[in-house]
Amino acid sequence: MDHEEKHQRRIRYKGTHPKKYQEKYKELQPEKYTDTVEKVIQKGSTPAGMHRSICVDEILEFLQITPGQKGLDATLGYGGHTLEMLKCLDFKGHLYAIDVDPIELPRTRARLESLGYGAEILTIRQMNFSSINQIIAESGPLNFIMADLGVSSMQIDNPERGFTFKAEGPLDLRLNPKKGTSAAERLKTISQDELEGLLRENSDEPNAKAIARAIVSEIRKGTAVATTTQLQQIIKNTLKTIPGSNSSEEIKKACQRCFQALRIDVNDEFKVLYEFLEKLPSALAEGGRVAILSFHSGEDRLVKKSFQRLYRDGVYREIAEEPIRASAEERSTNGRARSAKLRWAIKA
Repeated sequence: MDHEEKHQRRIRYKGTHPKKYQEKYKELQPEKYTDTVEKVIQKGSTPAGMHRSICVDEILEFLQITPGQKGLDATLGYGGHTLEMLKCLDFKGHLYAIDVDPIELPRTRARLESLGYGAEILTIRQMNFSSINQIIAESGPLNFIMADLGVSSMQIDNPERGFTFKAEGPLDLRLNPKKGTSAAERLKTISQDELEGLLRENSDEPNAKAIARAIVSEIRKGTAVATTTQLQQIIKNTLKTIPGSNSSEEIKKACQRCFQALRIDVNDEFKVLYEFLEKLPSALAEGGRVAILSFHSGEDRLVKKSFQRLYRDGVYREIAEEPIRASAEERSTNGRARSAKLRWAIKA
């Protein structure tokens, strides 16, 4: 084989294996690639296209689900918690599951149906959990409720959703992309003071003022901040001029906080969570149990204060004094478990 033929052969096969690897992620069907999935999990990462549910054992230990009960998974997502709760019911009783995401919900429904969980044991609805009263009107008071307030890995791993700065995509950040205003549209008209307050309140961003000033300045110049990487670049450029905030790790954390803050704002997440917490007592039967998994301080504060207030009022007979954290083993094998806090309450 001469040099030219070797060169042509290299061109022909260049990129074949990477393309095959990316195919799995584009399809978002990790069940087709069990060997690869296992290797990724062993490295402490979450395979693209799937979600590893957090604190499953701790949640089930608290909820004490028994066959014949009625319950609700208020954040269906990938269906990991849902599946484990269904196993506890053993096809006796009923589980309701809701989620606002119109893209992931049909995939999860199909996945659970393929495992034998149909309408006789499981009711799935696309709706926001702030409207939990609509489910209760149908189901009556429930024995158990759980909510995982984190964004699912499938949403993060899909560049088209705009939840991550690690890949180029539209700066959207809506849990339901068919409703509301995208983050890119939100930034077009926001004031510097409002954006600074948003970054502080929603993610405790220490450099909120400088970042807000830089973003609004770019927009006023006529720069369109329409993609995830455009926003990331502005944050990166801003922090490079601030001593102590310009390391790659600090820049990464700041990007995470800013994207989180915008996502919370675009989806009205604090308002929605507040409404959910207010409706919880009327959704639970006497002795009913609720477990809520949160991933940042703002959410955790809302849950903590609601549980404490309703405990003082005699609505809950018992609440978690301190949040439960994921085990050291789970935190070491799943980076997304490190910030998780689980709080619970029992209806009087």
